[in-house]
Amino acid sequence: MKEQDRYEKEEIHSKVLRAGRRTYFFDVRATKADDYYLTITESKKYTDDRGNATYKKHKIYLYKEDFEGFTDILGGITNFIVNAKGSEVISETHQSDFKKTYDSEELEKQEAEEGQEPLKSNVFTDVSFDDI
Repeated sequence: MKEQDRYEKEEIHSKVLRAGRRTYFFDVRATKADDYYLTITESKKYTDDRGNATYKKHKIYLYKEDFEGFTDILGGITNFIVNAKGSEVISETHQSDFKKTYDSEELEKQEAEEGQEPLKSNVFTDVSFDDI
């Protein structure tokens, strides 16, 4: 099987969440047995002393047999954090002018202003492992 054919078969569905310097990629891929699994990749942008951008990536592979437990724990942990501390970000290092937008038109406008190519169909709006 050609490398390109293998890649096209592996990547089934993708969503992207941009969050400041971090970008999260949610990718559905296929195993050799043609079953699906989820990869979650965090990509974080760093700028070196010369002004060159580099990216550090961390990846999680999540298989169907773990979806229910993962979803339960993720939902419970996020609810615990919001209930304990609220949803307002209180970090000293958080950008004060950061605006979290998930509306695709607003995101495209913001990216155009920043000179970035818009991601038209990959705007992430909600996480639901039931859809996978």
